[in-house]
Amino acid sequence: MFYKSGSLMFVSLMFMLGGKPSWCQTSKMLSAQADRVMALGEWEERWREDQTGWHRPHVNKMLESNIEKVLDGRKGVKFFFPLCGKALDMKWLADMGHSVVGVEIAEKAIKQFFEESNMTYSEETVSALPGAKVYKSSERNISLYQCDLYNFSSAIEGQFGGIWDRGSLVAINPRDRQKYAALITSLMDKDCRYLLDTLLYNPEVYKGPPFFCARRASTKSIWEEL
Repeated sequence: MFYKSGSLMFVSLMFMLGGKPSWCQTSKMLSAQADRVMALGEWEERWREDQTGWHRPHVNKMLESNIEKVLDGRKGVKFFFPLCGKALDMKWLADMGHSVVGVEIAEKAIKQFFEESNMTYSEETVSALPGAKVYKSSERNISLYQCDLYNFSSAIEGQFGGIWDRGSLVAINPRDRQKYAALITSLMDKDCRYLLDTLLYNPEVYKGPPFFCARRASTKSIWEEL
């Protein structure tokens, strides 16, 4: 499904598991995961143990099919990738002449991205983010920050003309969605285009992550409530 509201663009990929929910079931389904929490260390452990079933060894088809809507005729767009992992989409956009900034907690993911893309990179500390590092490509305009996503802000890299949220909203803890929406909104330039890929399934059957996101209208409401 696709819709556009102002500068926000939402695309939902519905992965069905356990049957299609009715509207009256939505509240109950959301509550099934309301207290589910994944610590940052658990995500790092998954990367260390190569339990990364969400990673795809190719450019995301949804991004490819919607890229013209996201660009809207613009050149040299500055893209943000929340919880970027080692997505090949980053190099794909950089090869098109766009710049890419990503945030990822797992150092292994960041290093694998550059190594598997055959790119050399530099590693620097970030004075404005204690304990954080930034990895910068020597060949492409790509900067990846290793830090807690919620410690990142527009003070670090400014605002963005494009945001590709392939698996970030569905990875954060459900109770943090309003905080997440506030962060993403603060990173949006006035002409930003935001592409979102979500999942629809029965959370009473599968506990996540990825976490359940209600239908399109409920996903939109996360931003409208700010």
